[in-house]
Amino acid sequence: MEQNILDCVIIGSGPSGFTAAIYAARADLKPELYTGLEPGGQLTTTTEVDNFPGYPEGVTGPQMMMDLQKQAERFDTKVHYELITKAEFSTEVGGIHKLWAGNKEILAKSVIISTGATAKYLGLEDEKKYSGGGVSACATCDGFFYKGKEVIVVGAGDTAAEEATYLAKLCSKVTMLVRKDHFRASKAMIHRVNNTPNIEVKFNHELIGIEGENAMVERGVVINNQTGETSKIDVHGIFIAIGHKPNTDIFKGQINLDENGYIKTIPGSTKTNLPGVFAAGDVQDHIYRQAITAAGSGCMSAMDAEKYLAELE
Repeated sequence: MEQNILDCVIIGSGPSGFTAAIYAARADLKPELYTGLEPGGQLTTTTEVDNFPGYPEGVTGPQMMMDLQKQAERFDTKVHYELITKAEFSTEVGGIHKLWAGNKEILAKSVIISTGATAKYLGLEDEKKYSGGGVSACATCDGFFYKGKEVIVVGAGDTAAEEATYLAKLCSKVTMLVRKDHFRASKAMIHRVNNTPNIEVKFNHELIGIEGENAMVERGVVINNQTGETSKIDVHGIFIAIGHKPNTDIFKGQINLDENGYIKTIPGSTKTNLPGVFAAGDVQDHIYRQAITAAGSGCMSAMDAEKYLAELE
């Protein structure tokens, strides 16, 4: 039995994956999308999305992803609730790319990778318990809900410094917990933190627990790792800003990645170093990391794939 070769396979189901699917389906590429283990991606862990254009009343993350999926399916995108576990990409123009979901082999002329990035957490049980109740990994997504309140930011790098200075504009006080006795952030970011009066930095401090009624954050439990002394800080929000890990492990050795594992794309496009393989969303963007920028690059990737396939003919 001859195996079907698909025009376009999309790996991942966040805003970039589903936007790519909408555009690819409308271009008659008959895309098939593999959702991975977290259908809808990072947005499904976000309660309210207030900054995506077109939703004047705001929308929940899961609802928005369901809307995007319905729109993709309306144009005959085939959605598979499966995880791509292995990839063998062709290096030839017009070559056939092989993907596997478990034992199932999938052949495709073009592949759009939109596997996203996963926020790193400290690994505390309490982080899960209070997720959506005051624990967040994205200040630009959730900061607005803590207007006038006190919050904690955990981290020592540029991400943490950026989140803290962003939150300082909205919140009455920001306490930064830095594990070592120094920042890892750039000089410019450290300068911004030091010049923001409502940020307090606690060096050599770590978050070891979270307390609060009804799974809503009320206090952070911290330890001074030099003295072993523990204390509690009354806050409404705790932002974990220790970075993201792009979901690119299965592509290592084939696709050019930067030192942090993000896919390198050719500037001004979503093209990777391999012909017919494109990347969109947070898997290739460690700067903006917003639903709207992911959706925009998803659109670009489908247009790049369409052009690539048209040129093969």
